[in-house]
Amino acid sequence: MEITHKFNPEHKGLETERKCDASTIIIFGASGNLTRKKLMPALYKLYVQGFIGNDTKIIGVSRTYNDDNEFREAMKKAIKETETDCKGWDQFSEILDHIKADTNNDESYEDLKKEIINLETNEGCGGNRLFYLATPPESFDTIIDNLGKHDLSRPKDESCWTRIIVEKPFGRNLESAQRLDKKIGRVFREKQIYRIDHYLGKETVQNLLAFRFGNSIFEPIWNRNYIDHIQITAAETIGVEDRAAYYETAGALRDMVPNHLFQLMALIAMEPPVTFEADIVRDEKVQVFHAIEPIKYEEVSKFAARGQYIEGMINNEKVPAYVNEKDVKPDSKTETYTALKLFVQNWRWAGVPIYIRTGKRMAKFVTDITLIFKKTPHMIFRTLAKDVHVSNILSIQIQPDESITLTFNAKIPGAGMQLKPVVMDFDYSSAFGTRAGNAYERLLRDCLTGDQTLYSRRDGIEAAWAVIDYVFDRWENEKNIAVPKYASGTWGPKEADELLLRDGRRWKIL
Repeated sequence: MEITHKFNPEHKGLETERKCDASTIIIFGASGNLTRKKLMPALYKLYVQGFIGNDTKIIGVSRTYNDDNEFREAMKKAIKETETDCKGWDQFSEILDHIKADTNNDESYEDLKKEIINLETNEGCGGNRLFYLATPPESFDTIIDNLGKHDLSRPKDESCWTRIIVEKPFGRNLESAQRLDKKIGRVFREKQIYRIDHYLGKETVQNLLAFRFGNSIFEPIWNRNYIDHIQITAAETIGVEDRAAYYETAGALRDMVPNHLFQLMALIAMEPPVTFEADIVRDEKVQVFHAIEPIKYEEVSKFAARGQYIEGMINNEKVPAYVNEKDVKPDSKTETYTALKLFVQNWRWAGVPIYIRTGKRMAKFVTDITLIFKKTPHMIFRTLAKDVHVSNILSIQIQPDESITLTFNAKIPGAGMQLKPVVMDFDYSSAFGTRAGNAYERLLRDCLTGDQTLYSRRDGIEAAWAVIDYVFDRWENEKNIAVPKYASGTWGPKEADELLLRDGRRWKIL
């Protein structure tokens, strides 16, 4: 099969038509779930689309596979799980290599260096290098130190680039995030560091920027004068699956809030950037984090709630409690649900609460951003039904369906003036005749072209941790206090409902 670029007339003149420079992509943790389920399918798609060419090589680094063929067979199996058409596999497999290595072993990096130099010298890969840390966080320090020690962190010459992608979590709290940033900063410059958050690669997340700043009708009402409050939900029906060892040390707050959900909040709350350039966009996002009032230690119970799932029903099947999951301590105090009430203390958002919630084993799999507008100052329609939502609601759904809906009141046909809420709906797949691609496709494409717009920056990461640092301290100091429970298949503990009920509000039904 000959690989040619699939041209879409809708994309004429866009960045998607570019081809990346000849490069060597090195993936540490090549046998892990992230590589098999996300990275390799994304790289395969980029190759089939023509973005990655035969002058780019992909090196998997792991202790699992014995040679190139074993690695290629494992990756072929992984790609077949997500791709119905693998006609480009034979050509793609030729750019895959593997090095069996222990990342704790000094000699492994010398072997890696020799392989990279060989590919650049004899295979036409140029001198561009991308290192991807698809490993557990505890391996970051060792890999980063050794990349520096073996002179792999600096570009080969002025005409080439070297970059590194780091997966979340970026630390466990503010102190550890600062320590990690210092570690990376001693080996790589900030412009080389790409802190990846796959939520930002989703089309609807990026569409937030287009929706806000590409349409003149929304920006004038995107403020405290018209918006009553904002709700952000990231709910999963699954449990911890095979991630219990990680989850026991992280919990819902660390796993989801200072990265995924804060990034969504920043896109909703940020000021209009002067231009759509990486540092300018990220400057505005960081300003949001700096404007959020940190939750004080003594006020954690007032602004934060947590919970842990017990047994219940998901899709008509009984599922176990968290403490009965494999590799979970029977007396675990780890939260599988968290909710926060936050305020962005600036001119635009003063007094507007932003409620955030995330959890596992919840009633529905959905990531949703909802803006509840203020009620009309005077309702003139006396026959308005009691169950009609008199507030307008704008909902942006990130997953499973990527859509934007606006709920407003309209007159029911017939005599009288009876109103009913109706919905205007934008659906990504219906509007463009295609489903959104893998988020990792977009983010890998951006990294290979040197675009950091959708990647997190050091000051933003640290500012986000600072907002919730005392929440960790308070919960860790309350180990003698039972974590509130919620049944699997529900929307979380009553403590989360009370965050809103105290303000006379309720979570939106999703």
